[in-house]
Amino acid sequence: MKISNALLFILVLVYINASTEWPTHTVCKEDNLEIHYKSCDPKQDVAFSIDHCSDIATHTFDVRAAMVLRHSIKELHLKLDMIINGKTVLTYSETLCGPGHAKLIFCGKKKGEHIYYEGPVTLGIKEIPQGDYTLSAKLTNQDHVTVACADFTVKNYLDY
Repeated sequence: MKISNALLFILVLVYINASTEWPTHTVCKEDNLEIHYKSCDPKQDVAFSIDHCSDIATHTFDVRAAMVLRHSIKELHLKLDMIINGKTVLTYSETLCGPGHAKLIFCGKKKGEHIYYEGPVTLGIKEIPQGDYTLSAKLTNQDHVTVACADFTVKNYLDY
């Protein structure tokens, strides 16, 4: 009995280590708007959710996000790329944490600490672009190491 349990445990570990991608998570799926994401960091998945897809079309909506830090955050830089048909058509970057930039409550967190954010987010855009596209989001720290990374697939057929 112990040998079969040990063998099963080893097979589970081998299967987990053989997996090279995180699963695709659904953020929301409503009539004309669908958003999914997948972590692009091979060592860590992230948790992300919103209450209602329709809230995204407004200027401010509530999100929940969580993860365990694999790297400390003295500085945190965001880079967003909008990708259509495999080509980057728009890039946006911003410093979120650093000297004179402490926009987030988890600036200064250390490796191993848990980050949990629940609250409002404002996109600063009037409407979500229509069509099918990917938003690639990457957060890097002061050492240019990836803190979190996710690719969001957006399918938007809302008529504004």
